[in-house]
Amino acid sequence: MNKRINLVIGLMTLCTGFLLGLQFYWNYAAYQSSVRVFKSDINDALDKAVNHLMDLRRDEFAAQYKTWLADTNLVVVTAHYDARSASTQFILQDKHPVEERSPFYIGFDYKKRITAITPDAKAFFIDKFIESLLANDLKNGSSYYYTEKLGDLLSTVYKNDRLNIKRLESIYRQELRKRDIYDNFDLKFTRYVFKKWSTPNEPLSGYNYSTRRFKYGFHHPLIGINAYFINPNLIFFRKMKWVIISSLLLVAITIGCYTYTVKTMLSQKKLARLKDDFVNNMTHELKTPVATISVAAEAIQDFNLSKTSADEYLGIIRYQASNLTNLIDQILKSILNDQGIASFNRQQICLTDAIKNCIHQYQPQLQAKTATLNVVLPTEELYITGDTIHIGNVLANLLDNAIKYGSEQPVISIEVNVINDWVHINFCNDGPGIPAEYADKVFEKFFRVSTGNTHNVKGYGLGLSYARTVVQQHGGSLTLTSANKATIFTIKLPLATHEIGQRIVS
Repeated sequence: MNKRINLVIGLMTLCTGFLLGLQFYWNYAAYQSSVRVFKSDINDALDKAVNHLMDLRRDEFAAQYKTWLADTNLVVVTAHYDARSASTQFILQDKHPVEERSPFYIGFDYKKRITAITPDAKAFFIDKFIESLLANDLKNGSSYYYTEKLGDLLSTVYKNDRLNIKRLESIYRQELRKRDIYDNFDLKFTRYVFKKWSTPNEPLSGYNYSTRRFKYGFHHPLIGINAYFINPNLIFFRKMKWVIISSLLLVAITIGCYTYTVKTMLSQKKLARLKDDFVNNMTHELKTPVATISVAAEAIQDFNLSKTSADEYLGIIRYQASNLTNLIDQILKSILNDQGIASFNRQQICLTDAIKNCIHQYQPQLQAKTATLNVVLPTEELYITGDTIHIGNVLANLLDNAIKYGSEQPVISIEVNVINDWVHINFCNDGPGIPAEYADKVFEKFFRVSTGNTHNVKGYGLGLSYARTVVQQHGGSLTLTSANKATIFTIKLPLATHEIGQRIVS
């Protein structure tokens, strides 16, 4: 059975480890996916932010260009209807040309036939000129000299344009929020020098991630812009929070089920081992009384014994039968306690009388072991509420253990103390003691301190388990302390009434 349990635990451990490894791999893959999405998002957002800022600047350039076209001190706009092209021919030239050059001619389909420029026609021309010609120039970052003055002005605007880093940060932040990214960032720019960027495109010291470099500008040298992020892990975890929560929940459930199952199986394994030890010990203990009864019965039957000898053999049979009855009683009590059907006849118990009765019953055993018994009892009677038989059995169990597990000529002490509303009963013997690792195990059913294959002391591993159960069901506790070759069992029970004072009985 133990080999089967070990095999099952091994297979469960392997399967659980595989499931946990699969979960960790899945989370790692999800993390890597979040990193890839994050890198893609921050690059896409910066690309759109730079383009949006440049579009805003183009609109501003176009608005300024409109003012130049409308300025009669700067340029002159004339118009007439051209019958051959069936369109209105507009003529644009500087008012004060620096050098001799031909005017700029362009035809637009104006709704009216005119022979001279009108305010309405000029407004139509300016809007159409910006829409059809200048928009394309601004998009390409070129400066076409429709007139000398207009070309110079637009080239100067291009050259004087400066990157507004605060404005770009605001636009970029809005783009990031659309992608559920709220992490702090820094924007850095680099000028274009000799057909290459003056700084490498890689994260700076102290930053974890960097975007690609995006170009901004309408003239050379252009500006390269990067966004740097210090620690975007919070972004990853926020995006993965439901994946992480569900994974952690699954891992916790898996580990919990694994732990509970292994613990249960180990308990079953331990219980099986204890029961095996119990059966082996029981078999050994049963052989002696059964064999003694059998020999005594044969002697009475086969030999013509005197009445004295027959009575002696009958006494042996009764004594061994009593041992067997006691064993059966302990097993039955243990079963009743396990099934939760043990009942108590609660009444007022004189504790001092119960201890005296217990000592009286064990006088033959004390004399046989040449034991020294020291008893310290209160001068006044103490009372507890409980079952007389069960409390008597607890006292008998502890005294019996003190005798059996003491030294060859044991020194046993029974001391009763009253602390507040509780009575403390100490059973102390001078035996070899109980190792600290067994201090709690001795109260487990079927457990006995390992002594190899020897069985010098009769026992079934049930007495202390029964005693603790009874004391706990009476609202008290049973504990063990062992030090300096002294073993002390302490019963703590609530008092019904008590008086202060002590007397020594030896």
